[in-house]
Amino acid sequence: MAVNLTILVITQLLLFLVGLFYIKWHINLNRWDKPFFSALIVNGTWFVIGMVVGLTIYSLIGQNLFTDILIIIINAFIGLGILISIYKNKWLRSLEIIGLAQISLFITTIFINFLFDIVDIFLIEGNDNLNYAKFTFVLFFLTFSGIMVFILSWGDKIQLVKLRRVVVIVSVIPGLLYLIAMFISQQERFFDNNIPNLVISFTFSIITMVGARIIAYKTIPIQELRELNILEKGESLLKVKNLKVYYPLLKGVLKRQIGAVKAVDGVTFEIKTGETLGLVGESGCGKTTVANAILGLIEKEDGEILFHEESVPNELTSYLRQKIQMVFQDPDASLNPRLKVTNIIAEPLKNLLGITNKMRIRRRVLRLLNQVSLKREHMDRYPHEFSGGQKQRIIIARALACNPELIVLDEPTSALDVSVQAQILNLILDLQEEYGYGFLFITHNLAVVNHIADRVAVMYLGKFVEVGETDQIFLNPVHPYTQALLKSHSEIDPFDQDIKYVIDGEVPSPIAPPPGCTFNPRCVSDNRTPECEFETPHQIKIEEGHYIWCVNPPNGVEDIEETD
Repeated sequence: MAVNLTILVITQLLLFLVGLFYIKWHINLNRWDKPFFSALIVNGTWFVIGMVVGLTIYSLIGQNLFTDILIIIINAFIGLGILISIYKNKWLRSLEIIGLAQISLFITTIFINFLFDIVDIFLIEGNDNLNYAKFTFVLFFLTFSGIMVFILSWGDKIQLVKLRRVVVIVSVIPGLLYLIAMFISQQERFFDNNIPNLVISFTFSIITMVGARIIAYKTIPIQELRELNILEKGESLLKVKNLKVYYPLLKGVLKRQIGAVKAVDGVTFEIKTGETLGLVGESGCGKTTVANAILGLIEKEDGEILFHEESVPNELTSYLRQKIQMVFQDPDASLNPRLKVTNIIAEPLKNLLGITNKMRIRRRVLRLLNQVSLKREHMDRYPHEFSGGQKQRIIIARALACNPELIVLDEPTSALDVSVQAQILNLILDLQEEYGYGFLFITHNLAVVNHIADRVAVMYLGKFVEVGETDQIFLNPVHPYTQALLKSHSEIDPFDQDIKYVIDGEVPSPIAPPPGCTFNPRCVSDNRTPECEFETPHQIKIEEGHYIWCVNPPNGVEDIEETD
């Protein structure tokens, strides 16, 4: 009786750990709150009640097939009640989760019982035949597991299945169960029947694998199977709400924080599919920091970043790394000089899409090069054999490789000749027109923004000062800083080569920004008042979609929207 009780307790503890892992995995999969804490509550409650019920039934009736089935049914109802009460799910959804959990725990129970039987057999000091059987079983167990996992990883399509580990586990289980059952039942004779046992085990698992793959392939979104995904324009893609990014100021040997640089201080914007948002401003105003926060390269202090209405974590998942790509400013710093173009573009294909077939990689690289107006002979060249414009095309091709939806372009044309700039900009516009990508375009060049952007956001010292449609910003600039930027934009005029306008002063230090309006020390607006020195700018609506952040509304504007 004591031995049975010990086995029961050990079994329940192992089942608790398996159940904890399963519930935590399911909570993570469905993106519920506090995955580990919630899993601990659900499974801990389930474990305690299940132990009491199990011990009661075993002490009254004894252990047999009927009691095992009865305990499974009772545990299912207990788990169902706990899950519904904690997560307020519909009973059908909760029943599905608990049903899968009970199947997992039932299979785990079989493995645990087999484990006790195997331990008993290995403790027997038998003859040579039994020793040979033990050695053969261990060898076959490890070989079978390794080969099956290897076979299940073959192919490009399986890499697109999000739950491919589940496919592996489900496929391996039948073969392992048969192999273990044969060892327990045959013991000494297992050595003589080793080949038939191994063949039948492989047969069971391969049949299961084929069925599991067929089911799993139906879960792959159709756009993942296309070479380049075509997006429907006008749908919400990225939303940034009150984004703040602070860099700590450290001092002394102990690196004590004495303050913070407010690199980005509460910006809000949205990008839709097929739309380009131009982000402009002087150097050091926080444009690149916004991009880095979206990409998860730096941690945000506050605010929310939503991609398809779902919150973006600080560390991007594989899916988000696939859907959000970046084109950097310097093509030479972005390309590995030791890799050929094929290998450079193949990196996201291998790491994010799981494509491993060499011929398929080359075909896809060739299509991508064609998309950016490069040729087949460029595939096997090194970066130093290309011009600056061609290198930037390669970087764009690499960004397109994994079917992105949002592409962040951080001054992609600033290092290029004017004629090459036009080619790259037209290429970007053509790609957007054809595939519906959303672009965040960061630049100093106002002419480029006017050419490529649908909407423009003007930044100054970590904050937006004016946002609007491109025509609204360029034809009717309202904020003094936007007006100054446009006035300082130089035009090529052989008869008038004088610099017409220069913004007075320099951008204040973000370590100690001026109080009130941060642009106040440089402002030359007629509406400037003493209040600008201590009042925080508020949002002012000029017209639909056109806003500025200023202390004093311009003449004739009465529609003011106060912001925090």
